Amino acid sequence: MEDKYVVRSEYLHFLEKWRGKEVVKVVSGVRRSGKSTLFKLFRKSLINEGVLDDHIIVYNFEDPKFRHLLEAYDLYDDVDAKIKDDNQYYVFFDEIQNVNSFEKVVDGLFIRENIDVYITGSNAYFLSGELATLLTGRYVQLDIFPLSFKEFYQWKTKNNDEFSLKTKNEVYVDYLNSSFPYVLQLKSSEEVVMYLQSIFSSIMYKDVIPRLNTTDTMALERVATLLASVTGTQVSINKIKNTFVSSGTKISFETVKKYIGGLSDSLLFYSARPFNIRGRELLKTSEKYYLVDPGLRRIMLPDANSDMGHILENVIFIELKRRGFDVFVGKVDNLEVDFVAIDKMQNIEYYQVSLDTLAETTLTRELKSLQAIQDSYPKYLLTLDTVTPEANYGGIKKMNALDWLLGKK
Repeated sequence: MEDKYVVRSEYLHFLEKWRGKEVVKVVSGVRRSGKSTLFKLFRKSLINEGVLDDHIIVYNFEDPKFRHLLEAYDLYDDVDAKIKDDNQYYVFFDEIQNVNSFEKVVDGLFIRENIDVYITGSNAYFLSGELATLLTGRYVQLDIFPLSFKEFYQWKTKNNDEFSLKTKNEVYVDYLNSSFPYVLQLKSSEEVVMYLQSIFSSIMYKDVIPRLNTTDTMALERVATLLASVTGTQVSINKIKNTFVSSGTKISFETVKKYIGGLSDSLLFYSARPFNIRGRELLKTSEKYYLVDPGLRRIMLPDANSDMGHILENVIFIELKRRGFDVFVGKVDNLEVDFVAIDKMQNIEYYQVSLDTLAETTLTRELKSLQAIQDSYPKYLLTLDTVTPEANYGGIKKMNALDWLLGKK
């Protein structure tokens, strides 16, 4: 029998590690990335350890049955009525951004000694403003993404006879259809496309449009489509504005900036800012944008699979984010390094990503920018080469990108 859920071990470990500690546990991620399932699996582990059902209190504010609790103090009173003794209670708020002034509830429960609070939200701005101010230094945040290639590969090859004999390259092709967890339950490409369309619409109409308070949904979707079409290419707000103007559509710089901000805050897109490697400083020039899921290109672009090199780059970028890195576009003199990845301890790794380096000119070009870096931090060239997939060029380690995605060192 197939397992229904992928057990997100690293994410569950995070919740276990912080369980019972005096901080609010915040899980942030794009819609349908698996936040609710993660909480469900965590609650199951609590029950298995002996926590009583009535000491686990759950609210999902996407569910209409909680519609009467969308005001802060109504919700607080409802939680308070369920606290019957001094034993430990675990309170879960799913999609809490739907509650007005929810930060007052979270802060009020946080100060009570026997309440352990867990919250999720589907956008970046639910942690801005009052909540961040009230809980400064008193919360930990877990950023959750759709499935990694490793999670997808392990689940597919273990639970699906059709995939058990496939090579990792063949599974990668299927992974590009979508990395959202529920896709594992779907049987056809048509179902996957319809599901992705519903996710995209949900993000736009529940997160982006209400936040931006815009009525020009056509222009907003055109900006989203344009960002998807230039994956892996630096693009400026002015360039996007001029693209609109050249096609006969008037739009201001500020409107484009606002739209890109809304699309990023919804966690549909992530950006990589340029970073001066020699000067160790951020630069105020064009950024690159990457989709949270490679499959979303299929419903946004007619030629979604026309640039497999940049699609691979998108997958590597999201994996670096998933692994906890801050990711930038490197600049060294007049050369570009695809990714400068900096971890929480300020350790750095450099990455070049290329679909293949079979041509000598391509290999020379991809190595050149890494060779220009003078420090001793790790440098990687990730490709899908089948001929000499691994090599070492003066300390630059060439690896098969899929092996790297599967966790090979």
